[in-house]
Amino acid sequence: MSERSPVLVGSDEAGKGPVLGPMVAAAIRAPTAALPEGIDDSKRLSPARRAEIAATLRESDDVTVGVAFVEPERIDDPETDMNGLTVAAHVEAVAAVAADGDSVVTDAGDVDESRFGRRLRRGVADAGANVSVTSEHRADETYVHVGAASIVAKVERDARMERIDTAYESYGPVGSGYPSDSTTREFLRQYVEETGTLPDCARTSWSTCDDVLAAASQSSLSEF
Repeated sequence: MSERSPVLVGSDEAGKGPVLGPMVAAAIRAPTAALPEGIDDSKRLSPARRAEIAATLRESDDVTVGVAFVEPERIDDPETDMNGLTVAAHVEAVAAVAADGDSVVTDAGDVDESRFGRRLRRGVADAGANVSVTSEHRADETYVHVGAASIVAKVERDARMERIDTAYESYGPVGSGYPSDSTTREFLRQYVEETGTLPDCARTSWSTCDDVLAAASQSSLSEF
């Protein structure tokens, strides 16, 4: 991974697509020399390595970390959409660390990279810091600051999913929280079967939840 410009702040998010748990955005502000070796796109690193790097970042006096959580209840609000929520999460995380004049690189959470960058810049300005923003898809693979942010966001989301797993252990493991995960779908099926409703950790507006409720309803009808 290389730096193509003198970036001081990077931001990224984790958990945009799961049916369980929050979306988490993170921002890292640091001189490049202060960042540890081995930073990469979080998906390419083992959980243990991600945790090690995240701990090193937080322990460094030269690194500032900002994190923002978007909970399922907020995601399910019909007045919101994921593009807007992703911008808002990045704004909150970046605004927590940015100073006037900073250069920010973000992993664009919108099909339109420039639009995402403009919205992020305006949001951070409204929060009190005037920054420049470079917004690119897959920036976590190119910019070390964005890679660092992706690691922190992933570690924070994984920690939250571990707590969710513990809270719902009587219904079985919750899995990764992604709709494609059979463990997650089985957890939702089991929970709905036993309680008749969806768990608080679920994004009830996701089609996966509709599918689980419909299947449970059909199963109940077949018992008559």
